[in-house]
Amino acid sequence: MMSLATTSRATPSPSLDAPIETTRASAYLIPTDRPEADGTYAWQSTTIVVTEVSAGGRTGLGYTYTHKAVTSLISDTLGEVVRHRNVLDPPAAWRAMVRATRNIGRDGLAATAISALDTAIWDLKAKLLGVPLASLFGRFREAVPIYGSGGFTTYTDADLREQLSGWVEREGCSCVKMKIGADPERDPHRVAEAKRAIGTNKLFVDANGSYSVKQALVLSDRFAAEWDVRWFEEPVSSDDLAGLSLIRARAPSGMDIAAGEYGYDTDYFRRMLSFGAVDVQQADVTRCGGYTGLLQVAALCEAHHTDLSGHCAPSLHLPVLCAVPRLRNLEWFHDHVRIEQMLFDGAPEPMNGVLRPDPTRPGHGLTFKFKDAERYRVA
Repeated sequence: MMSLATTSRATPSPSLDAPIETTRASAYLIPTDRPEADGTYAWQSTTIVVTEVSAGGRTGLGYTYTHKAVTSLISDTLGEVVRHRNVLDPPAAWRAMVRATRNIGRDGLAATAISALDTAIWDLKAKLLGVPLASLFGRFREAVPIYGSGGFTTYTDADLREQLSGWVEREGCSCVKMKIGADPERDPHRVAEAKRAIGTNKLFVDANGSYSVKQALVLSDRFAAEWDVRWFEEPVSSDDLAGLSLIRARAPSGMDIAAGEYGYDTDYFRRMLSFGAVDVQQADVTRCGGYTGLLQVAALCEAHHTDLSGHCAPSLHLPVLCAVPRLRNLEWFHDHVRIEQMLFDGAPEPMNGVLRPDPTRPGHGLTFKFKDAERYRVA
């Protein structure tokens, strides 16, 4: 009879070696459906950079919302770094990319490039194994709750009410978020209009770091007392950990302080969590190092007993958020929802306020419509 020791030393199948063969990247500039702004920035378009990675006769797809400049970094520098590496070992490719960007700056644009390639490599691994990514990661949950997000400061009161109420009525969202901070004097009026539109459902506000600490403290009391605001995102700059921590300590008991969408590496999230700056830690899979990076952030959140919230890019976040231990929600962001439903086959549709991965589609289940997107291509 063959011993257990003998079977454990069996030669692995050649199919377990799938070297990455090619990488490609392209960028698309998508105009907004109307002018948009938040408390600190205004924009009229969004750029999505799409990556492809091939091995074993299959192609993996990834993407990030960033600047078109990263296409050359992906196609040249990082493409060379991951080429010939085994696609079945995404963390090894991720570490190699992180090390390769040390001297050019790991954060910012480089991090978004790493994120796009990492998600493509994970997608390709799942496709080669013939399983959905949510199953490959291993699930804690079957569905991910979403909250509607938009309510830009450029919107009229009527636009604001229509968009927020639509998320409640169509998508079944029990929570919605609006932008504030561009005109602090007018913010109470806008918050009142939003609350009137959604009734007993929960209202979130996002200042994008536009307030001072004292402004945020005064308004947090009023927002909670008069309109039952439950979530105050970036009341001050996310770099001001002392300010965030002070606001969190003094905010009304029913109001959560959230931040973290600009995190590019695990040290950023470690500092924010160790400082006790947030009730809900946000992270963005298109910025924080892809699926490999997000799983590291999730481990930090578990260790700090803090819920994680996925920032934007809902179609890409869905499979990995099924696999994180402490999850609060996922942002159903107007711009990204519109782009993903327009340019991807397989983009998830919410039902009763949640998203569910499609068990019949391997990988993350998304296919980019290159032909439809060609008119928007800029790189």
